[in-house]
Amino acid sequence: MAFTISTVSLPKMPPLLPKFHSPLRSLSVHCSSSSSSSSSASPSPAFDLRHYWTSLISTIDSRLDAAVPLRYPFRVHEAMRYSVLSGGAKRAPSVMCIATFDLIAGHDRRDAAFPTACALEMVHAASLVHDDLPCMDAAALRRGRPSNHALFGVDMAILAGDALFPLAYEHVTSATPLDLVSENAVLQVLTEIARTVGSTGMTAGQFLDLEGSYRSEAEVLNVLERKFGEMAECSAVCGGLLGGAGEEEVRKLRRYGRAVGVLYQLVDDILMEEKEGIGSNGRSLGKMKSNASVVNVVGMDRALQIAEDLIGKAKNELQGFEEKYGERVQPLYSFVDYAVDRWFVIEEAIPASAV
Repeated sequence: MAFTISTVSLPKMPPLLPKFHSPLRSLSVHCSSSSSSSSSASPSPAFDLRHYWTSLISTIDSRLDAAVPLRYPFRVHEAMRYSVLSGGAKRAPSVMCIATFDLIAGHDRRDAAFPTACALEMVHAASLVHDDLPCMDAAALRRGRPSNHALFGVDMAILAGDALFPLAYEHVTSATPLDLVSENAVLQVLTEIARTVGSTGMTAGQFLDLEGSYRSEAEVLNVLERKFGEMAECSAVCGGLLGGAGEEEVRKLRRYGRAVGVLYQLVDDILMEEKEGIGSNGRSLGKMKSNASVVNVVGMDRALQIAEDLIGKAKNELQGFEEKYGERVQPLYSFVDYAVDRWFVIEEAIPASAV
């Protein structure tokens, strides 16, 4: 199955309205260096995140295409494939998983991480299908295309999401090569994913967002941590577990991933403010029942300061890895930069067999 992937270069910062252009550019400059005084803690200019990211996407997409085949019952599987293989998916969870695996284990055993990387895309897609439902965020669009329920109906969307969650667990257990990864690591990965999507993780984030009772900085950040930070945390931790990371390394990856996940959404929040209510995920905020906005709660100046704090927190967690693993940490540093300074976008063509 051939997938067409192209990247489109952007200006150093996306076009912004004048009143916010300067603060975000300042934030971008801060992002390019570590919070420490060591210049070695910033991403290497020679590292090409765009190439690293897009080269992984082709493998991830082809494996997802095989992992979610079109079979009986066909309508349910069409709906599943529509969301899992949708054009415009950045594959951030799976790329993060591979990057942390590469950090700990190197590239040679990378096949051990792809089943979990694909499983993360399945649970991510399932959560988005359910979040978009009329009874949840009521989003008619996802990544600029009709959301799953808008195209297939609410009934099929619910079933598609319900089916993708267990398929993810099945894929981890059936496709992970046990000659490369221990059974204990696989069990830890399954536990991590279950915790992430469960009642204290992403489900709690959606519940809090629906309640919409957040009035303080702590409350709105709690929504972002659970609704968005959990997925990034899980992705970073799963790659580390599969690679054989030690307990302290897993703790660092956990804190790093959560900080990056919240940072990305916070910057999205700032950019949404710029684009008159149209988010980078293609959803119209005016048609959503709920959207936890840090900018609305604490204001733009404080939101930018929180973003800068998250940049420092994420990069501080990586310094120990840099000392031990050297250049293999560069993708993780670059993810922090990209969360703020979106210097490229990924466009994917939908394969003919996607639905």
